[in-house]
Amino acid sequence: MTDSIETLYEQGLKRYEDGASPAELIPLFKDICDRAPRNSAGWSSLAWLYLLTEKPDRALKAAQKSVKLDKAAPQARVNLAIAMLDTKKTGVREHIEAAQHLLDVSDEVRADVIANLRDGLKRRPDWKSLKRICEWLGVS
Repeated sequence: MTDSIETLYEQGLKRYEDGASPAELIPLFKDICDRAPRNSAGWSSLAWLYLLTEKPDRALKAAQKSVKLDKAAPQARVNLAIAMLDTKKTGVREHIEAAQHLLDVSDEVRADVIANLRDGLKRRPDWKSLKRICEWLGVS
């Protein structure tokens, strides 16, 4: 019997939180997205992993899919904005404003996104695009 997408996703998140390298998690999250192509969270996580491994073109495609599937997911919007900055695309402001609005709705969601951004800075301390996003969102 195969694991459910939800189980695989939770296992992947746990491995990430336990310090697994983003590069080793990409195949797992690619599999999740292949098996559940309408899973916005899977695409958002895959985009984040691509961003952490400095693959902004791949991250952009995954983030675009995630936002298309769930326009109300702030982490997906943030990932898309970072990928757009990393690939020098225009239109970043729209996604930052949407993310800011979504973050203002829920303190819990805001705390999760801030934790992800801080984690990104720990894993890639010289990440200029992420630093800009943090400034725009008021994350220190």
